[in-house]
Amino acid sequence: MTLRQEKVRELIKELSAEFIQYQANKKSMITVTDCNVSSDLKKSTIFITAFPVENETEAIDFLKRKRGEFREFIKSKMNFMRSVPFFDFEIDRGEKNRQRIDEISNKI
Repeated sequence: MTLRQEKVRELIKELSAEFIQYQANKKSMITVTDCNVSSDLKKSTIFITAFPVENETEAIDFLKRKRGEFREFIKSKMNFMRSVPFFDFEIDRGEKNRQRIDEISNKI
């Protein structure tokens, strides 16, 4: 990953958390855990976790509905970029697996 990709990735991650904080309802807590950016900076996947877990699907649906507003928000904050990436949102399965491993190891 280039330095530019890393900087864009970190900024998108921070701005995603800010957007979600102000846009999401208070029924579930949505946390941005990671972000991937393609090498051409045209696509970005934002990984989230939601608590309670039962609301994960609802959280993803909400974020996908808000994708247009999110893209405009990012465009306004990252005006140094020629084009804004296409965004997708996914549940962070790696984080869920890590939490499960922690839970199991704490029982031992």
